[in-house]
Amino acid sequence: MEVIRAVCSREIDELFELIGHATYGMTSLQITRDQLQERIELSEFAFSRSTDKPGGEPYVLVMEDLATRRLVGISCIFTKVGGYEPFYSYRLVEEEHSCALLGVKRRIVSLHLTKIHDGPTEIGSLFLMPQYRGQGRGRLLSLSRFALMALRPNRFAAEVIAEMRGRVDDAGCSPFWEAIGRHFFGIDYPQADSLSTVSKTFIEELMPKYPIYLALLPADAREVIGQVHDQTRPALAMLEAEGFVRRDMIDIFDGGPRIHCRRTEINAVQRTHQVKLAQIRDQVTGPPQIIASDSNGFRAVMAPVEVCGSGQVACTREVAAALQREPDQPVWLLSPKSEPGATEREGWRAD
Repeated sequence: MEVIRAVCSREIDELFELIGHATYGMTSLQITRDQLQERIELSEFAFSRSTDKPGGEPYVLVMEDLATRRLVGISCIFTKVGGYEPFYSYRLVEEEHSCALLGVKRRIVSLHLTKIHDGPTEIGSLFLMPQYRGQGRGRLLSLSRFALMALRPNRFAAEVIAEMRGRVDDAGCSPFWEAIGRHFFGIDYPQADSLSTVSKTFIEELMPKYPIYLALLPADAREVIGQVHDQTRPALAMLEAEGFVRRDMIDIFDGGPRIHCRRTEINAVQRTHQVKLAQIRDQVTGPPQIIASDSNGFRAVMAPVEVCGSGQVACTREVAAALQREPDQPVWLLSPKSEPGATEREGWRAD
């Protein structure tokens, strides 16, 4: 069994080794050991704080294999983007130009650099070791973040976003970066991707201030705008099923889409509900559920749960131990599957 829980400072070495397996394009995990240490310390503070207001602190969740006591996955919630350093994106702006003399009408799309200082909550940094992918583990790692939002709603902004990884090959080459960023920065995509985690001042200093017209970009760069890396497709599909939609914003480095949803409208947040753990048994029968507790900040597992009364459930001893729960204490249930067709899908497509 695997448990999702808050990270601890003593796990710095193991967690740094884990994120070293992450591939190009996962910007928020391309960090140094010192940066990771700081993120862990801020996360510990976030879980321990008593005030309920998003201030930009990260909540770092790890997946632990209880059989081996090894960390096998990580995911994060950044309560507010922007702040001291702004959050940058390209906004896609579409205009229609016409010329009566030539009888021509053209749909022109351009990229406009935007920056946000007081932004929404962002989910990201999701990585799971390849050998653990499947059997619902990725879904548990991703959806547990929404269970945490349901437990502590006031600690997160009204809007939640996710920047999806764009098209980057195994060598770290991004067609979008090669068409735009390289001309202004003179460095490779992986270098810029890594540098952005240290400081974003170079973006303000070197990024073009005027619109960039897509018609002037090479075809391979236009084709990847708003597209995701093959390994990111399942994560995108899952988030779209939970109510996230594409918008007219893309990543300034790889052109990947930025998706968003109101926190209260995220399907997983809506279907997270509190019940009482009434019984702990050797065995239970019932459909698998994500079961969460607020023990030591947050803990969650996926396991069968049996309803044994109104607002009361039973779980196994193994599950109760993983959640650090005793009988008559509260737990939160989250169905791992959203209803199909629950949300509208919208998006911008590069022609």
